[in-house]
Amino acid sequence: MAHPASTSDPAQSADLLSHPVPLSVPAARPWERVDRRTLWWIATAVAAVLVVWFGTLAMRHLIGPDEGRYAEISREMLATGDWVTIRYNALKYFEKPPFHMWVTAVAYAMFGVGEWQARLCVALSGLLGIGMTMLATWRWFGARAGWLAAIVLLGAPMWSTAAHFNTLDMTLAGAMSCTLATMLMAMHPDATVAERRRWMLACWATMGVAVLTKGLVGIALPGLVLVCYSLVARDGTLWRRLHWGAGLCVLLLVTVPWFWLIARRNPEFLHFFFIHEHWERYTSNVHSRSGPLLYFVPLIVGGMLPWAGLFPRMWRALRSGPTGTSFQTAGPQSVGPHSVRPNSARPHSFRPLLLAGVWAIAIFVFFSISRSKLPGYIVPVVPALAILAAVVLDRMDARAWRRQLTVAGAIAALCLMASPIVGSLTANNIPNLFYRTYAIWVAITFALMFAGVVLARWLAARERLTASMVTYGLAMYVAFTVALLGYDTVGRPLSGADIAPVVARKLTPEMPLYGVRTLDHTLPFYVRHPLTMVAEADELGFGVSVEPSRWMPTLAAFEAAWNDDGPALAVMSPDTYQQLAGKMPMYVVARDYKRVVVSNRP
Repeated sequence: MAHPASTSDPAQSADLLSHPVPLSVPAARPWERVDRRTLWWIATAVAAVLVVWFGTLAMRHLIGPDEGRYAEISREMLATGDWVTIRYNALKYFEKPPFHMWVTAVAYAMFGVGEWQARLCVALSGLLGIGMTMLATWRWFGARAGWLAAIVLLGAPMWSTAAHFNTLDMTLAGAMSCTLATMLMAMHPDATVAERRRWMLACWATMGVAVLTKGLVGIALPGLVLVCYSLVARDGTLWRRLHWGAGLCVLLLVTVPWFWLIARRNPEFLHFFFIHEHWERYTSNVHSRSGPLLYFVPLIVGGMLPWAGLFPRMWRALRSGPTGTSFQTAGPQSVGPHSVRPNSARPHSFRPLLLAGVWAIAIFVFFSISRSKLPGYIVPVVPALAILAAVVLDRMDARAWRRQLTVAGAIAALCLMASPIVGSLTANNIPNLFYRTYAIWVAITFALMFAGVVLARWLAARERLTASMVTYGLAMYVAFTVALLGYDTVGRPLSGADIAPVVARKLTPEMPLYGVRTLDHTLPFYVRHPLTMVAEADELGFGVSVEPSRWMPTLAAFEAAWNDDGPALAVMSPDTYQQLAGKMPMYVVARDYKRVVVSNRP
């Protein structure tokens, strides 16, 4: 395919974009040779994104259950010095491995205990996922596609928002994005034997980190993807390039020490973790987290909303080319900025887009048929979707891109008009007043989204296609960051942060803080003091079963301790307070709409 020799003329660039390169043979791109002005703009945009990415970590209060739970587990880990046996409210908590909590505890040790420190692990995981996805896409499909992959992930609310919530799902997704990226790097036809070995060992290491983050899914999901890819591509040669011997050694070196130590110290761990938390969780509704078969469909559409219009083209991209045809990269023998990249001299049947598509579909199906479903489970599919979307964008002409912007603008306008619906909600026992305030932030979000579409459309009309795509992605990132920050109108009252200073002034380190028929996931973090559970163990049932002396199983036992064991505080729901206030001495220390904190002394 011939291309014009000069790229300084916008009209010529437009002509280049109107004749996209076939998906099976990407050509060298003129924009890969950037001038200083372009580099300055890139550096400025990256710096601005990083400022927003990390600068907003402390602008919201922690919400339960996940954010408060993992923040408090990490705080107790640092306070006790026990980095092996995980505890929550001083009780054994074996539902998840420790990697996420280790990173958070290190952040506490380095920077102090706080909200942004509690979210630092997920922020780093999300940023690492963007960087590694960009690197792999760049390697296979060129610099422009690599940058577009980063923009897609940044503008996808499921990724950028999840990277600012303190949950294990984002840490797992970050590790698995590295697994996918390092696999793609290792399978590149121009990789040397030493390079392939290094990337594959890194791939095995990232699977080990994933196992230490959330268990066996860290190896089960990549294994499922490889099996499905081999069947769909009819290519079993991939399995011979995985460096099994050294790779398994790396995997075991990363994972075995902690599993061996915790099993040695806690004989009950193995059965609970591997049988209850893996097999029973997946095959039954033991945690009451069931959902319909299509549970994740709206989550994927909403989580990739700015790019959802690309789904049909992404489907065609992953199916492009016959079996045995791969995307080839430019070799050192490229003769000019517009030359078609020559195929590798070595026969190579690996299909990176097919692997990315199988990755997304296999993981989606795996969790869809599970009996246990939560929104965060599906986050690991987003980097694979970003690779597909980036390649589609890289080969999209100006006319097709303008159509995508038209659809996005219509969606933004409809969502803006529908935003008052948020002000009518009363979900999750949250007062409607908080939702009415949040509805304003939702309206601002979709107004910004619409403004971003308008600006991107203006740039596209002037044949500045790359600038239009980048502007659109950054505008989506800003818009959904505003929605995230605005959610503190709901999250702050939920967190108990407003009453925590009053409670902390009354609470001494030796004084018990009882959780009466309630497991408050956030207040313990804010007052830096664990709960002693009373009457209902909630999700700490396993902990109280193996350490029954660490809780009050009945209200009668609590009443005896409340009256005779010295000064104490207790947190409970307003309903429980009304039931118990006339039966035992209770002096209100602080209260909000969700909880009442009382003392047994005036």
